[in-house]
Amino acid sequence: MNIIICGAGEVGSHAAEELGRAGHSIRIIDRVPERLRALEEAMDVATLCGNCADAEVLAQAGCSDTELVLAATDNDEINLLTASIAKGLGAKKTIARVHHSAFFEERGINYRKHLDIDRLICPEYLTALAIARKLRNPGAVAIESFARGRIEMQEFTAQSGSAVGKRLQDVQLPQGTRLAMIRRKDEAMIPEATTVVAPGDVIILVGNAGAFEDARKLFHQEKYTRKKIVLMGGPPMAVWLCRALHDRSFAIRLFEKDRERALELADKLDWITVINADPTERSIFEEEHIGQADVFIPLLDHDEANIIAGVMAKSRGVTEVFTILQRSKYVDLVYDIGVDEAFSPRIIGVEEINLVLDESPLRLLGTLVEGIVDVFRAKVSDRSSVIGKPLREIPFSPDWVVAAIQRDSDVHVPGADDTIERGDTLLVIGRHSKQDTLKELLL
Repeated sequence: MNIIICGAGEVGSHAAEELGRAGHSIRIIDRVPERLRALEEAMDVATLCGNCADAEVLAQAGCSDTELVLAATDNDEINLLTASIAKGLGAKKTIARVHHSAFFEERGINYRKHLDIDRLICPEYLTALAIARKLRNPGAVAIESFARGRIEMQEFTAQSGSAVGKRLQDVQLPQGTRLAMIRRKDEAMIPEATTVVAPGDVIILVGNAGAFEDARKLFHQEKYTRKKIVLMGGPPMAVWLCRALHDRSFAIRLFEKDRERALELADKLDWITVINADPTERSIFEEEHIGQADVFIPLLDHDEANIIAGVMAKSRGVTEVFTILQRSKYVDLVYDIGVDEAFSPRIIGVEEINLVLDESPLRLLGTLVEGIVDVFRAKVSDRSSVIGKPLREIPFSPDWVVAAIQRDSDVHVPGADDTIERGDTLLVIGRHSKQDTLKELLL
């Protein structure tokens, strides 16, 4: 596959390395000759020095015969313009990396649709979601992000909730939630209306993010102890992380040295405590009792500063330390010096790019129970016989359940009366080695 990467920074260079290793033909455009020379020496790529937002430069790079153009410079507007021009010149797919939430969250206008760009990716946003999943659901299902974190999925043991011991048809699940699977001893089953969830059953629950916790309480009542989180630094990633953790399970304190930014964050995130101070100063660390925190997360722009702050916090009593690393070469090293979890936006960004490149109609996303339960992303074929039919009339059971439907920019957990439409992408959960039945229905 011919791929043009615009921008030889952290994300662009890592994408070139990974995509080149996968056998793709890579050409990189950048305005800085030194960056291009360094990449030419390090990997087998073609380079072009110039402004990637210039149509003539893109044409010279072979844009019209390119399967993918990835615009990954440090400037959001340049990336959006580049991806849009590339699509107009004939590129099959375009991806624009953005940093600003206004573009990514499509506030005011759907920038992706308006500019005819196939995908907007924000590695910092995806990293915030990855951290939130680790904090929110330490024992949760480990699957790839589906639809920007708007769908939650957990596997847990049913205990003393009000729905335990009742037939599901007698349980009023919150709208936008679904019981996807029940595992009893060594057997897994797709639940039906007459199914009874027994104490000790391991269940897989799926739900829209806003309704998930209410559904979980029906099957698992537990006493909440608020997890104490300390964040160091206030970049956009911190805002996304705070929003992803916005519930009574977390007590968050955010330390930001810049007073103006601290005031802005305090106004924007009024459910957390924002402190205008440096938590690595010993006096601040002790006065604010940061050593009693459950998790310390430095979110600064410099890897070394994040590593030093994290190790210092761990040595002074913090239970767990997560850190953000722009350079992936540090990821494996930091575990040896006390860091508990490391997250690299550039690695997560490339994973998202690979998802865009994957055109297979049926893709395994993960295994929930080894050898028993799998999760697939399925793209509905134009020839599928299920198009236009409500889910209650489609014979997915007893092997499969539709956990979520993605339609354009909307994603939701469906009810029995929801229909499958042409162009939908489905998140389906079902029995291991039963994908032939899924192919017959959807492809």
